[in-house]
Amino acid sequence: MQKFIPYSLNVGGRLVEISRPWVMGVVNVTPDSFFPDSRVNDLEQLERRVRQMLDDGADVIDVGACSTRPGAETVTEDEELRRLQWALPVVRRLLPEHVLLSVDTFRARVAASAVEQWGAQIVNDISGATLDPDMERTLARLQVPVVAMHMRGTPATMQQLTDYDNVTAQVLEWLARRVDHMHQLGVADVIADPGFGFAKTVEQNYELLAHLDVFHALQVPLLVGVSRKSMVMAPLGCDAAHALGGTTVLHTAALLAGAHMVRVHDVRAAVEARTLCMMIMENG
Repeated sequence: MQKFIPYSLNVGGRLVEISRPWVMGVVNVTPDSFFPDSRVNDLEQLERRVRQMLDDGADVIDVGACSTRPGAETVTEDEELRRLQWALPVVRRLLPEHVLLSVDTFRARVAASAVEQWGAQIVNDISGATLDPDMERTLARLQVPVVAMHMRGTPATMQQLTDYDNVTAQVLEWLARRVDHMHQLGVADVIADPGFGFAKTVEQNYELLAHLDVFHALQVPLLVGVSRKSMVMAPLGCDAAHALGGTTVLHTAALLAGAHMVRVHDVRAAVEARTLCMMIMENG
């Protein structure tokens, strides 16, 4: 069991401390994200989902407008912007000051619009700022916390790119290089994400989770996204709709290994897992 290590983030000039693990709720303004219940297609659905997440105790709301499920075809940049243009201002208006707004995008122009026009405070990039050549420079200018996730290829090709000699060592090395590079560019706050389900087999995902504690060597906050993914469904023989129990087990494992954020579809279950894991850690 790993003792929780607090970190601070600079959010718009305000110092925000991660003094306990954060629960990041997923909202997808897409028609094709892998878990249907995460999708919202109109204002009423959006408000209802966000309000429920707030009632359940979310610390961050992460809004995405381009599905990155395995095999997904990428929507155009203009379409991604169009979807976010109506959604982000609504979410921003609903959030109290202590709950942060994150945008899930790998595109520089989308990240800039989300932050500068629509109030996003975190950029969550599945590619670690490698898919768009303008993203690094944009993030350095925006000066917001950035989630840098490990992935190979693109969502359409990543599941053919799972050949590793040692998945934990190689993902850790890649993240270390990305974190150092982004710090050198002037990005002050980087959050590392090993990228569960992105260019990894089910077995490789479990190897990463079993060795999650080694990622604290990066000396940055650690985000884990395993909610209702194939690494839950495949061993249990279930679909995404029936994967909450398995997801909660994996959240528990991640939290006991010291994860600073869990990105989830089901906020209440994750908050309950956090409460009990903190009881274990505080009394261990």
